[in-house]
Amino acid sequence: MQRIALTGGIATGKTYVLGRLATAGIPTVDADELAHNLVQPYTPSWAAITKHFGRKILDETDKINRKKLGDLVFTNTEARHTLEGIIHPEVYQDIRHWFESLVADSDALFAVAAIPLLYETGHEAEFDQVVVAACEPKTQIQRIMKRDNATKTEANQRLSAQLPIEDKVARTEYIIRTDGTFQNTDQQVEALIKTWQHF
Repeated sequence: MQRIALTGGIATGKTYVLGRLATAGIPTVDADELAHNLVQPYTPSWAAITKHFGRKILDETDKINRKKLGDLVFTNTEARHTLEGIIHPEVYQDIRHWFESLVADSDALFAVAAIPLLYETGHEAEFDQVVVAACEPKTQIQRIMKRDNATKTEANQRLSAQLPIEDKVARTEYIIRTDGTFQNTDQQVEALIKTWQHF
């Protein structure tokens, strides 16, 4: 089984692309969802994050308030690295276990894990192929502002916390541009699936 990573930058359409792959019957897993599960109240990661950042980042039900935590880590590089150091090792472990379970229980030729910070965390060598979902940085800014009700300054802070999208594009031969219509993106996804079917 080919292990494929789907990455990109914030608001470059990774979730949409992953959804199209899943609709086509390809096994998929989302690192963001895994991370979300790992930080549910009273889990080891939740405890580590709460111990470091304090209960001020929790809501009234003891869940981590993502906006409060985001405001902290996107304005403080050291805080962001601390958070990533808590979450990323567990996320990658879960992804490895997911692939291993597929190898045992599935006859799929390939499977895809969406990992936003793949290159930033230096794990790209663990995968057979990497595909990057990409769009212009100005489009990312617009999408972040609209999606997260963020200011332009906040959007730029989030963008600057990742490698520039052009750096990621330069590292792989598989690129899906999401600047155009959904139909255009769908066509690129379909073409990529056909390519992978001939590995």
